[in-house]
Amino acid sequence: MENEEKPVMPQVQTVFTLDDDYSLINAFIDGDQSAFTRLVTRHKEKVRNLIYATLGDARNVDDISQEVFIVVYNKLHTFRFQSRFTTWLYRITINKCRDHLRRVKIRSVFTYFSNDDSEKVTVNDPDNFDVRAVVREAVNRLPEKLRAPLILKDFEGCSYEEISEIIDAEIGTVKSRIFRARESLKKELEPIKRELL
Repeated sequence: MENEEKPVMPQVQTVFTLDDDYSLINAFIDGDQSAFTRLVTRHKEKVRNLIYATLGDARNVDDISQEVFIVVYNKLHTFRFQSRFTTWLYRITINKCRDHLRRVKIRSVFTYFSNDDSEKVTVNDPDNFDVRAVVREAVNRLPEKLRAPLILKDFEGCSYEEISEIIDAEIGTVKSRIFRARESLKKELEPIKRELL
């Protein structure tokens, strides 16, 4: 019995992935350019969706998205690892959206814009009724200070703490703005509640 061989246990190999945000950031800071490419790939759609939801206009999404990642590339070495990378990324994205809105306002002082109603969805036309378009238009009509926190909370799933950090406002202010945004939307969409349900 002493000569009986013990069964050989298979060796379990632990595989660590270097694909989480913090690891990719550290790799990039250490000189690995491909880590930045992987970081962009992980988050570019989130950034594009946030830009589109904030501006309600697809025309500038690619340009602003590119601006966002240029800032990230240039400032990534300043990231402090005290919050999630997405919190920092969303803050840059919201700031770039604000910059864009400011530029549009400045240009509008010098340029006449034609009010083309042909693309607007009318509720009275059942053949042309698109729920998402109606809700998007309603969200777009919110003031920017109400729209940004609402989108971050209800569309991106950020916590109140993260939104507070992203938009640089107290948590109480964030909650108040989200409440006011929801109330405003509820009031505006009340007449078409049947179509939305």
